[in-house]
Amino acid sequence: MMDNCSFEDVDHLMKHLELVFYIPIFVIGLILNVIALFVFCGVLRKWTESTIYMTSLALMDLLLLLPLPFKMHSTNHRWRANLQPLCSVLEVLYFVGIYGSVYTIMCIAVDRWVAICHPFKAKQLRSPKTALGTCVGVWVLVVAVISPTTYRFREAGQTDFHCFHQFSEKGWSPSVIICLQVFGFLLPALLVVYCSVQTICALKQSGRLSSQSRACVKIIYSSLSAFLLPFTPSHLAILLQFLVHQGVIEDCKSRTSISLFIQTAMCLSNITCCLDALCYYFIAHEVRSTKNTFRLSVIGPRRATFSTSEV
Repeated sequence: MMDNCSFEDVDHLMKHLELVFYIPIFVIGLILNVIALFVFCGVLRKWTESTIYMTSLALMDLLLLLPLPFKMHSTNHRWRANLQPLCSVLEVLYFVGIYGSVYTIMCIAVDRWVAICHPFKAKQLRSPKTALGTCVGVWVLVVAVISPTTYRFREAGQTDFHCFHQFSEKGWSPSVIICLQVFGFLLPALLVVYCSVQTICALKQSGRLSSQSRACVKIIYSSLSAFLLPFTPSHLAILLQFLVHQGVIEDCKSRTSISLFIQTAMCLSNITCCLDALCYYFIAHEVRSTKNTFRLSVIGPRRATFSTSEV
């Protein structure tokens, strides 16, 4: 890559933009997710498939939010070399929060699809124990995969550095990026889209509780948008930055544009924590107010679950 390509203007701009993005995301997301956990665990009390999935995702959101103050600090300050282990831990927490959420969302979409499109099988396949086991499995999977991978992003003996930035070439290796793109986003996204579309079609064909069904369809549309809009740009940006590291894109103007794009997209992807939390209260209202004969429980952005088995 060209050595005379300067990224100073991009870095200077991002020092201000990250503060504009992260401060409100951290404050609003933290407050709303803590309140949401209180509602799920203290107010609703009864553990259903919906509340279990929502609780797990709220915890994922908090795991994503907690490293943000350190991320803001590292943007404007270089960290000493002896803080590299702390940085690696924070990066693990951050990526576990992101991809743990992605996989839990995928499980929610599948659970919703089974409940609506295959109601008879749902009686055998869906239960609070199954939901709890699924959530635990997601946590174990993402921690086991992401922890050793993320620790390789930092070279031993590194001098002062910016945490969450300047990953080593190991972090941009083809095997890491291909797995990230395919298993971290594309496959979950395809499943979420497929299950959401199938569920919407089933709801539109159903004559039961048509007003609630229409409301559920709108929520699923918004859920799908809230999932795709934050994560699609960030993974596209990662792909473009990978092409830069592979020497496919060498033009200085393109590289600086991609650098700005990936940093902005990663900032905006964190807003999902707030979008999710804003819909918790509608969900809690639905869970408490729906009739026993036909309970409608809609998981908001990334949490839409239509349950016919809860009573």
